[in-house]
Amino acid sequence: MKILWSIVVILSNLSSRFVCCLDNGLARTPPMGWLSWTRFTCNTNCVTDRDNCISEKLFMDMADQMVADGYRDAGYEYVSLDDCWLAESRDKDGRLQADPLRFPSGITGLVKYMHSRGLKLGIYEDFGTRTCAGYPGSEFYMQLDAETFADWQVDLLKFDGCNSNPQDDKFGYPAMSFYLNKTGRPILFSCEWPLYEFQKQMPSNYTNIAKTCNVWRNFWDVSDSWDSIKGIIKYYGDNNALFQAHSGPGGFFDPDMIVLGDFGLSYYQQRVQMTMWAMWSAPLVMSNDLRNIRPESKALLLNKRLLEIDQDPMGVMASRIWIFSDLELWLKPVMPKGSFVFVYFYSQDNGNGIPLSTPLDGIGLTDPNGYNITEVIDGQHMGIFKPSDTFKCHIYPNDVFVAKAVPLSGAFWARSKVADWSFLEKRIKDLKLF
Repeated sequence: MKILWSIVVILSNLSSRFVCCLDNGLARTPPMGWLSWTRFTCNTNCVTDRDNCISEKLFMDMADQMVADGYRDAGYEYVSLDDCWLAESRDKDGRLQADPLRFPSGITGLVKYMHSRGLKLGIYEDFGTRTCAGYPGSEFYMQLDAETFADWQVDLLKFDGCNSNPQDDKFGYPAMSFYLNKTGRPILFSCEWPLYEFQKQMPSNYTNIAKTCNVWRNFWDVSDSWDSIKGIIKYYGDNNALFQAHSGPGGFFDPDMIVLGDFGLSYYQQRVQMTMWAMWSAPLVMSNDLRNIRPESKALLLNKRLLEIDQDPMGVMASRIWIFSDLELWLKPVMPKGSFVFVYFYSQDNGNGIPLSTPLDGIGLTDPNGYNITEVIDGQHMGIFKPSDTFKCHIYPNDVFVAKAVPLSGAFWARSKVADWSFLEKRIKDLKLF
């Protein structure tokens, strides 16, 4: 009874769950913001493509848009540089410097611009001798670079791993974390440490990673395509128990950037990415052009109910309860205590979707007083349901159905530790999907 065991583990252990994460006071909920890479890559051609090149103008434009369109007020607070902001060489004192033509105000000027608008600036560097694009790396300069970032009043460091030996990551990333904390400035530390171990098929010690980093990448870069999104969802589902055990306030897995508003996803596929990232308590870091974004994409990015799921203070990564062919069920405990968000994800590419008919206690919702259930994305109130009631919905191809169930009493948690789960096993046997 694989399904039963998954639900039993979730309901019996979550109340005593403990995750040890980096204790620097940051990322108590997943960070939110904007990052340049997926949309703008390493475009340094500011002569003929001034509006889209990696320059201070691009980041100032995004900052202005984040304020004007409500992204900042919704929680998107970091505006982050990626690779290619650097000059070709360090200055005469060995310090990093921004490209003087594309960043005439320097990083200090860009930081002031962000801070004056209630935003924070993130910056990019690399543990190796060179960045992925060939600019100066931090190897042999980590203490100096940490002090430079602090002097500039930077708020986040994304630390890549190109041009380095992955065997050295277990030394280099903790060293940079130490130097950042030593500066006394709160700088959120975003690591690529397990990504490079994954690429070399090396095992990752997530206990040590979580003590070192606030967020960490561990899978291929996202691209603006449905295949990329599905691949990430599969990877996080297949490794769900391992990842869930090491994710929580202070440290979160980062499945990479949100590509809503770009070119590769349909509206329904965008619903999938936004929902699944929220279910994983993942960083919500947009990489798009906020100056030119479709209204339906903007509405998803600013959907308060989805953002509340991602920013839930418990910070629990959802569990994949079961997967049957193209249909998956995910479950995430959220506040108020005893509440759950459940998601059906249907990855079939054609047809008119499928009707679902599910007894609530068959998916782990067992409070006898019942639940108030609301569909999340559109905010539709579905009604009050008892555990034995059948919940019905319809899910479309390449889409999600996501709902929040809030108990009508707090008695569920007292009963969740009972040893006899035979009642749940019976309901699972009766589970009807179609």
